Amino acid sequence: MIGLDTNVLARYYIDDKADTEAMRQRLAARRLMESGQPLMVSKSVILELEWVMRGYYGFAQAEVASVVRHLLEQPNIRIEDRDAVEQALSNCEAGIDFADALHHSSYRSCDSVATFDDRKFARRAKKLGLAPPVTVVPQPVA
Repeated sequence: MIGLDTNVLARYYIDDKADTEAMRQRLAARRLMESGQPLMVSKSVILELEWVMRGYYGFAQAEVASVVRHLLEQPNIRIEDRDAVEQALSNCEAGIDFADALHHSSYRSCDSVATFDDRKFARRAKKLGLAPPVTVVPQPVA
């Protein structure tokens, strides 16, 4: 089994015609991804791929979700903690930031998820009835 780094997935899914090295790497990424060999992708690589696509290349959240869904559908690719990634994708499509959704789904055995400042995440999680609940930890006044 071959573990894939973020740059392999980025080259496979992102057509960066402005970068000649990326174009060469894209061919190699295609050969590897479509080889049928057993491959593995970690949750952290998926999280980083989402950040690269959205933060660097400006992809819309729906486009990123489509890529993650495609990755999950590949029969030769094993996804670390697949259930958490699938739940995160579902929650992301329901309006939760992908990173928050992946963190939340990874804490599914906890009683709650604590945050200091992410009130939007806490409100959205409550509205969707996500378990465990996301709580905003009160901070002492200075």
